Amino acid sequence: MIANNIDPFEPTHPGEILREEIECRGISQKELSRQTGISYSALNEVMNGKRAITTQFALLIEAALGIESSFWLKMQMDYDVQTAKRNKTFAQRLENIRRIAAML
Repeated sequence: MIANNIDPFEPTHPGEILREEIECRGISQKELSRQTGISYSALNEVMNGKRAITTQFALLIEAALGIESSFWLKMQMDYDVQTAKRNKTFAQRLENIRRIAAML
């Protein structure tokens, strides 16, 4: 969430930030893959927003880049929450639960 409790138009997957970070540092995906022991395909899937950042992944990235694992994990959590809230079926389910809870 950003200023005034407004969610961004599109949630940003942490893999997008990771991609930008290694590009700025001049590190290739293959080089980061070798350095961390993360398979190239898993790293590429994270960077393309097709796979979530796990705790172990975040710790490996922290060791390689010096960016705290908590940054990556919080960003993944925020992305997951924003994505879940945008799911209309799930949003309706939440609304139904809230209505029931309000009557208790």
